[in-house]
Amino acid sequence: MTEPIESFAALNLPAPLLSALAEVGYETPSPIQAACIPLFMAGRDLLGEAQTGTGKTAAFALPLLARLDLNLKAPQALVLTPTRELAIQVAEAFQKYAHHMPGFHVLPIYGGQSMVIQLRALSRGAHIIVGTPGRVMDHLERKSLDLSNLKSLVLDEADEMLRMGFIDDVEWILEHTPAARQTALFSATMPDPIRRIAQRYLREPEQVKIRSATTTVAAIKQKYWQVRGADKLEALTRMLEIEEDFDAAIIFVRTKLATVDLADKLEARGYAAAALSGDLTQGLREQVIDRLKSGSLDIVVATDVAARGIDVPRVSHVINYDVPYDTEAYVHRIGRTGRAGRAGVAILFISPREMRMLKAIERATRQPIEPIALPTRGEVAERRVTQFKQQILDTIAEENLDFFYEVVRRMETEESVATRQIAAALAFLAQRERPLRPDGMEDPVASSRTESPYAVPSRGAPSRAVPSPRGESSYAASSAPTFDKPAWSERSEAAERKPRAEAPKRAFSASGVTVRYRIEVGKNQGALPKEIVGAIANEGGIDGKLIGQINLFDDYSTVELPELPNDLLETLKRTRVRQLPLRIRPAAPGEGEKTFARRPRADEAPKARRPREDEAARPRRPANADFSARPKREFSDAGSGGNKPPYRADKKPAGTKPPFDKPFAKRKER
Repeated sequence: MTEPIESFAALNLPAPLLSALAEVGYETPSPIQAACIPLFMAGRDLLGEAQTGTGKTAAFALPLLARLDLNLKAPQALVLTPTRELAIQVAEAFQKYAHHMPGFHVLPIYGGQSMVIQLRALSRGAHIIVGTPGRVMDHLERKSLDLSNLKSLVLDEADEMLRMGFIDDVEWILEHTPAARQTALFSATMPDPIRRIAQRYLREPEQVKIRSATTTVAAIKQKYWQVRGADKLEALTRMLEIEEDFDAAIIFVRTKLATVDLADKLEARGYAAAALSGDLTQGLREQVIDRLKSGSLDIVVATDVAARGIDVPRVSHVINYDVPYDTEAYVHRIGRTGRAGRAGVAILFISPREMRMLKAIERATRQPIEPIALPTRGEVAERRVTQFKQQILDTIAEENLDFFYEVVRRMETEESVATRQIAAALAFLAQRERPLRPDGMEDPVASSRTESPYAVPSRGAPSRAVPSPRGESSYAASSAPTFDKPAWSERSEAAERKPRAEAPKRAFSASGVTVRYRIEVGKNQGALPKEIVGAIANEGGIDGKLIGQINLFDDYSTVELPELPNDLLETLKRTRVRQLPLRIRPAAPGEGEKTFARRPRADEAPKARRPREDEAARPRRPANADFSARPKREFSDAGSGGNKPPYRADKKPAGTKPPFDKPFAKRKER
């Protein structure tokens, strides 16, 4: 039995590659790397079967770099990938491993990028080409890509190229490469078309099969939540709140439209989210991935094809918002996390009719997927409070707070305010953007305020809460944050689903003055009166009875409301309808008034008609004109086909009766 290889140095790799691997942090080769690198170094053709995330990029990149002639500035290796994202990812891996190889140049070529840029780069010369089949074919037909010096060719994720319909293009490229090349084919599965290509184009290939379905997902904790009529978006936001060690996530949906829709909804709820689909230009795709890597973006909503090849270390969670079509797609999806030994979490949303797919996924991964319950609002609030307290403790331990101590001391002296009241007010201000208590949660200390350790003495009139500035926040603020931990933990799901009418409402005292306000949403934005009423009533705490007439116009609307105070007006300016802020303001005089034509009354004399300019030149018929001399119009029975005589106003056809013989004939009862 062959002993496992403990280090990359045992694979006879050059010193520059070993230095780069040490800097990256690679210590021990993965099984596929230990099996493939010696075969590559020996120049053998290779047929590798391994799942995504097993480290197969390094398995072919390292030996290709080791055998490279840097003095020959011509393509010596070609790597074909199914998607643009994967081509960029592989090219970046080559560049990372060749960090200590001066003069090395790798060129990714793919559709969506300017052909002029690629032609200029090819004219300067590149040692390794990484590209998608379609663009490689374009360059070969243009004669801009010369493969006469090609030594090695790698087909990465061949099964995905087959699924995407590129297999004919791949065969065309293989036929236009030197016959003496070394060829390696990697695929997660080996369907018959892939095996036929291997038999036709590979010369006595060595087969390497890594059964890594379990190895690939061993570091990934898999969970599923069974959809039971609840809103999936609400469930998603709660899970993102409650998940431990959450850093970044990729959320998978089935359609391109769903990526944009879900990303917009998450962004409206305060998450840094963006869509990634095939509709984006290549520049925008690269920008989304760069933002995810840098930390300015936390959530990417993607389709299967668009997310192919993404390897971002900070992706801690993969969420299958829509169930994949097959088990292979599921393995590819969750392979975006837990890569190269890193831990990760995969959550699957599944409906009762899709439970058979869950069993198939468990058989494919050979791991059980544990069910999870939907986090309650109490658990979400507890999580937020825990994070909030930790932020305060970290600030006390790490920051110099002498100046702020003096500010608080002066407030105590000058305003006669207790320190606890100041701290509570500061906590309230700090949690406005992300309220500590989710919307709809009962006040846990309303009944036992004197017994609560968090009770704050009142200074008079109760303060009105300021809602979330985004307006559509799933967890909008409802009142000042007061907490009682035991009350949260004892709440049941039945209590959680109480009607919203039972929740305490914001107080709004209406004056006797009614003002017409203008809001910047109208018919063109698809706004409906009920949506405007709901947004103003919910976010402004205004009783629906106080909302008057609403007039919808093309690009704006008007609504009659009681005179609003400035702070409430600022709140409603940020409130959103149809993803657009209302930007409410008092309407200008006459603005938004609809005019309607008045019908004349029956007893009202008709208005005098104003004569036209040419009326004097036109002869008018006298009022007492005799029409008896007009010739009668003749009717023909040609149009009736001769079957029945035409109807004449002055003479009825024989044998006909008027429609009603009696004015009020009784119907015959059935």
